[in-house]
Amino acid sequence: MPTPRPRSLAFHRNFRQLWIGDALGQFGAQLTGLALPVYAVTHLAATEWQMGALNAAQTAAFLVIGLPAGAWVDRMRKRRTLIVADLVRAAVLAVVVALALAGHASMPLLYAAGLVLSAATVFFDVAHQSYVPGLVGLDRISEGNSKLQATHSVAMVAAPAAGGALLRVISAPALIGVTVVTYLASAVFLGRIRQEEVLPRREDRRPLRVEIAEGLQFVVRQPLLRRIVACTSIGNLFNAVSSALLVIYALRVLELDEVGLGAVFSAGAVGGLLGAVVADRCARWIGEGRIVPVSALAMGPAFALVPLAVPLAEVGIPPEVTLITNGVLFSFAVVVYNVAQVSFRQRLCPPALLGRMNASVRFIVWGTVPLGGLLGGWLGTALGVIPTMWIAAAGTLLSALPVVLSPLIRMRELPTPDHAAAAAVDGAP
Repeated sequence: MPTPRPRSLAFHRNFRQLWIGDALGQFGAQLTGLALPVYAVTHLAATEWQMGALNAAQTAAFLVIGLPAGAWVDRMRKRRTLIVADLVRAAVLAVVVALALAGHASMPLLYAAGLVLSAATVFFDVAHQSYVPGLVGLDRISEGNSKLQATHSVAMVAAPAAGGALLRVISAPALIGVTVVTYLASAVFLGRIRQEEVLPRREDRRPLRVEIAEGLQFVVRQPLLRRIVACTSIGNLFNAVSSALLVIYALRVLELDEVGLGAVFSAGAVGGLLGAVVADRCARWIGEGRIVPVSALAMGPAFALVPLAVPLAEVGIPPEVTLITNGVLFSFAVVVYNVAQVSFRQRLCPPALLGRMNASVRFIVWGTVPLGGLLGGWLGTALGVIPTMWIAAAGTLLSALPVVLSPLIRMRELPTPDHAAAAAVDGAP
């Protein structure tokens, strides 16, 4: 008799609480991602350099505390870490709302808020990715990641559309206030998870620098993981160059309004939702190893549609159509890539090392984002917004080379932990 198909994780009580809490947090984060830069551009008249600095502040913690955060998370109860991170983000945004409504908002205030938000997000993200395997089991990781990616994509669809519509009737600070509520609600659902976490014994702990080094060494000694990390970090660098100027590009160069911008973000995220739904099927069809370089390579041509919006508008194609097409294709490729590579590294890594491994990966791949934000602000000031978008598009295409020019392109199945360890010892490419 065939083995019965396991019930969906939607029926797994603890995962369901994590899933709902994550959905609320993601919705709030997407609202903030729209409201903060729109407020900076439309109310504080932010320049290209200031927008680059704001983008850098919102991701700076990945570069500054990314590595020790992993070692700290491995010593903490992950559910508690997630809840505290939500509460910190809610408190910071509440302060921003209060000062903005009182007429005391400024770019330095947004920079400071971005720095604190980024620190809380580092702990949330590292704990979140390290929590899933222990919550659902190693054999359900791919399904769990797909569901969480789908939630992220749904939030990217619904939140910008709702935010763009709400900005017609309420102020940007009031919209940020909605985010405070979503973070608080997220903390409530995370608090309903009932699972005992076994912490390492205090006497088994070693110096922090030793534990940090273990996580970093695990990443750099795995040949395939090293290639994936290189691809992701380069891609994030150039995506941050573009993201720093995207709101200025849309509102000032393409002359969209806030509602149009929200609609573009929302419609583009449909691709991410589709990618989350079919990621497992794509991996089975193309191969779980080969899907990594294929999806990475697809990001470059999709990203090129962003700067192409200007010349295409001159021949009668509305910029909204071009940006929506870009968003659908790019988000689809990114989500398929992320489901494949995150599931691979979670399966590859020993459970006791998950926090440090995830933190090491995020230190490398997200540590380039604040640098990209500053680079985008500088390039936008020196060269202009449109040339900077072309530079970002070229860099995104080149970022696929580490995985395209690797054994992954020929691999249908990714190696098991034992095979990967043997390859690392043998010095395989």
